Amino acid sequence: MKVDLLIFDMDGVLIDVSRSYHQTIRKTTELYLKSVLGFENEEKWVNEEEVSLFKMAGGFNNDWDLTSGILLYLVSLSGLPPCRARRRFFHIQEALSSLREKSRRFLKNRNKLHFKRDFDTFLKKVKFYRGGLKGVRLALKNSWEGWVYHQGDLNQENLVKRIFQEIYLGEKFALYYHLPNLFYHGKGLYLKERLLFPRRILSQLHRKIRMGIASGRPRMEAELALKRFQIDPYFYSVVTLDECREEEERSYLLTKKRKSLSKPHPYSLFRVIEDSGLSSPRCAYVGDSVDDMMAAQRAKKKVRMWAIGFTASWPKKNLSKESLLQAGADLVFTKPDHLMRWIGKH
Repeated sequence: MKVDLLIFDMDGVLIDVSRSYHQTIRKTTELYLKSVLGFENEEKWVNEEEVSLFKMAGGFNNDWDLTSGILLYLVSLSGLPPCRARRRFFHIQEALSSLREKSRRFLKNRNKLHFKRDFDTFLKKVKFYRGGLKGVRLALKNSWEGWVYHQGDLNQENLVKRIFQEIYLGEKFALYYHLPNLFYHGKGLYLKERLLFPRRILSQLHRKIRMGIASGRPRMEAELALKRFQIDPYFYSVVTLDECREEEERSYLLTKKRKSLSKPHPYSLFRVIEDSGLSSPRCAYVGDSVDDMMAAQRAKKKVRMWAIGFTASWPKKNLSKESLLQAGADLVFTKPDHLMRWIGKH
């Protein structure tokens, strides 16, 4: 099948985020446990392999949700008592003070988390409940929600998002959000990102085929990377988390039902295809996660689509290849040159 339209995921495909987003997940976990809940320092709260295991469980296209899922699991092992309900707050400092005061009462009960962690066993339960943050909640019977504030606005009560964005953006946090850094004052980890697809290859592909991006990033962070690496001219359409959220709100106003349009829902792929202006294009989608492959498979119900897995950024390539194939990948490549050669034949 000849390919008319090539769609890329961004993180883990175009951009290596192993030292940015993946490290931000780990640092957010550490800062939340230490600065919010008053845990003593451990050598590693969560390692790179455990972050990868969570991602491969599916349903975690949003890194804020993934971080929240890890935190809920660790808190469930920590010795803190179950706490189902979250209070409403209207300022981030109120939420922070309340959690610090509440957790202080249970200091003597704390467990050493590195002795109790068993991500493999826990994630089997999460997969049984179809993955994602919802799967984590069900696996834990919604018993620790009151310790992890991960919903709402980052200036009101969403401590997970506030810490995450401060770490990832660094000095740009105040610029974008017009708020002071409360938890992190170092350089933004976005500076540690690097291109996985060299501009040379993107330029060659651009001359042969139309290209777009379907990313789970917020638009501001997608544009930050595209401009920083000077690759924005190669893509005629970039669909981000913002567009998914906007469409979710439009849908809710019509139906009064909440529905996520983030991957594995194929909405972002359909939006890129619509933007192309091509009639019945033959498409290929390149992604690095289970959710990416599921989105491509679901898109096949309406369009001609290749689901292509890409494992360049994964530490355990055989394991990630197996997971991608199980999720529906038609092909799995490890290098940009491999995709380039495949496009040349199609």
